Amino acid sequence: MKSLTKYDTDLFYRLYRLTLKRDCRSIIWLSKTGDGYLYFVIGMLLWAFEPEHGELFLYTALMAYALELPLYVVLKKMFRRQRPCDLLLNLKAHVTPSDKFSLPSGHTAAAWLMASIVTYYYPSFAILACSWAGLIGLSRILLGVHYPSDVVAGMLLGISIASLSLSLLG
Repeated sequence: MKSLTKYDTDLFYRLYRLTLKRDCRSIIWLSKTGDGYLYFVIGMLLWAFEPEHGELFLYTALMAYALELPLYVVLKKMFRRQRPCDLLLNLKAHVTPSDKFSLPSGHTAAAWLMASIVTYYYPSFAILACSWAGLIGLSRILLGVHYPSDVVAGMLLGISIASLSLSLLG
């Protein structure tokens, strides 16, 4: 019987192999949309120009990120899981990771946090926001810096922190 780690590694390889000998600029660009700058811009634009929910959206997002970021750092240091590009042989990431460890995926956590808050305040954008968040997570696997389980953990972290923040402010 295969272990969860084996399934995780096998799925990682299947997805990562799709990028071999291919131009990954679009995947890198997509991944960069999850670096955090876009969240700030969205929050500020909504705060400035959307009178119904903009201000509360911004405050909810700020509180959520203030909770998520330290928890993310603690989890990374606690699990200390090596990234696939550092552990697996003959594998080179398409990007340089921002830190040493892979669990959970911070890009995915932040993307799902934002998608969850967008979905709450602006339900008509739910499909777009959740599709984008899912693609952020997939991009991190395709780029060789996260295992699928890192992405699932990031998704759960982002949704959980967003839900907590929304229950307090939403």
